[in-house]
Amino acid sequence: MSERDSNTGDAHDVTPDAPCAGTVRVDDSGGGIVGNEFAEVGVAVDHSGNGPRLRLEDYRTGRVRNLDALELETIIWLPEERLTQLLDPSTTRWREEPDR
Repeated sequence: MSERDSNTGDAHDVTPDAPCAGTVRVDDSGGGIVGNEFAEVGVAVDHSGNGPRLRLEDYRTGRVRNLDALELETIIWLPEERLTQLLDPSTTRWREEPDR
């Protein structure tokens, strides 16, 4: 199996039996579940809109977010410091009521 390096985009081999901190598995609908000790998220492709979108579901809260290709590309091109700030869970994740 191979995956792409997040910094260079180069493909490299991945050993399926290698230990890792998280899990990836397929759910009953054919989508994926990505999890670790902090979160578990369902990942699927949603074809019900005007075009395919990535459907992400936080299994702890049930909150769902759909991202189209442009939104995904924007995340990929964010400078590292902006991505780090965006993904900091202390800004919204661990509050009583996250801003919607």
